[in-house]
Amino acid sequence: MKNLTMFCLTMNNNHLNIINKLGYIPVGLGKEIYSNEFLKDNTKKNISNKNPYYGEYTFHYWLWKNYLDEMNDGWIGFCQYRKFWSDKGSEDKIMNFNDLNNIIKKKTTNDDILYESIIGLPLYTNRFKLSKFIKKNLGVIIKEPSLLFNKNKRTIKFHFDLMHGAGNLIKAINLLDEDEKKDFYDFVNTEVSFNPHNMFICNSKKILKNYYSSVFPWLERCEEEFGFNLQGYGKKRIYGFLAERYMSFWFKKYTKYKTLPIIFKDISDFN
Repeated sequence: MKNLTMFCLTMNNNHLNIINKLGYIPVGLGKEIYSNEFLKDNTKKNISNKNPYYGEYTFHYWLWKNYLDEMNDGWIGFCQYRKFWSDKGSEDKIMNFNDLNNIIKKKTTNDDILYESIIGLPLYTNRFKLSKFIKKNLGVIIKEPSLLFNKNKRTIKFHFDLMHGAGNLIKAINLLDEDEKKDFYDFVNTEVSFNPHNMFICNSKKILKNYYSSVFPWLERCEEEFGFNLQGYGKKRIYGFLAERYMSFWFKKYTKYKTLPIIFKDISDFN
């Protein structure tokens, strides 16, 4: 088994000691992080002012521009203060800090090293309750009632249109580089699942650099289309949500990948 460098992202300064105890690298996002023991997205070359819109990706940008070249090559992963990777068990078994510490991923396994990347178990857009779809956008259902009966039509694009603004995903895809545009368009219009939470693990800095070199120029072009006068969580965080769908596409296209469960446990419970 090989060592794994895992960054754990939080917006809570009080999480520092817990993240350190987990053996992860603490990453602080936002204005509430005071300790210099965090890697912070508002130092050196950064886009921290975009955090309300980009979410986790303000740190990914910081890592790309300031820190990645200094790191040793090898397995690099990302988790969040309430979302963790696990090779075993589920959050149902977590009663205390030791339970969490024993269940989360600390190293690569013999199976992992057969792959180049790890992404979360898929979230299926065609398994949401119909009441949720109707509540979000009844007009879409009225225009295409077959959506009520044909689950294969409830694609990534359909879900994005409902949750983050009708037509916005296609507008963004039209701003992609030509060598990605058609493949990503086909992906969102045919697939009924994506790998959620903007969490991934990869086995080299080269893969990470290639991904960053693709996603960030695209998101910058998207800023010209959508701007920052965005209302409501579903639209305000649109850049993070676009990146989430693109991440699923990119790692599946360019790497040999496997999936792994992401468990939910807020480390604030242990403060």
